[in-house]
Amino acid sequence: MKRKINVFDYAKEIMLAVEKGVLLTTKSKEKINTMSISWGTLGIEWNRPIFTAFVRESRFTKKILDESGEFTVNIFLNDFDKNIIGVCGTKSGRDTDKIKDLNLTLIESEIVNVPAIKELPLTLECKVIYRQKQDENAIPKEIKEKNYPENVSGEFYGANRDYHTAYYGEIVSAYIIE
Repeated sequence: MKRKINVFDYAKEIMLAVEKGVLLTTKSKEKINTMSISWGTLGIEWNRPIFTAFVRESRFTKKILDESGEFTVNIFLNDFDKNIIGVCGTKSGRDTDKIKDLNLTLIESEIVNVPAIKELPLTLECKVIYRQKQDENAIPKEIKEKNYPENVSGEFYGANRDYHTAYYGEIVSAYIIE
């Protein structure tokens, strides 16, 4: 069962969860992939509710997201299994099926073609309405040095030289799986 919510009634919970890590899930054809994100924003743009997610250029999820143009943001409420965020932040969907490996339960979404994840019950269904690759020349030096060091492989799961694309996802549905 899904209980519809007003996303902004949960803004504090969503943003606190993003800081700890949430999942961004996407699907293209029959391939479903999920990854941990801890960079994201919630707001209003173009008079629409928006979740903006930042995905590094080298990520497998980016390829699928570019193909599908849809994603869900899957958010823990209360206590959560940090192992889920850890595995989804360090393993690539190119090499493994994280959903199967973690025994996550997929729930059909209401509007988008990307499933929700029962174990992370607060769900935002999003359709990409705009994307923008970061301009590396516009990023201040101290941020570049910390988050995009030149001497770290783009495949490394933490800070690396691989820049992000910002995906502006219009929130088309929001609910809690009960």
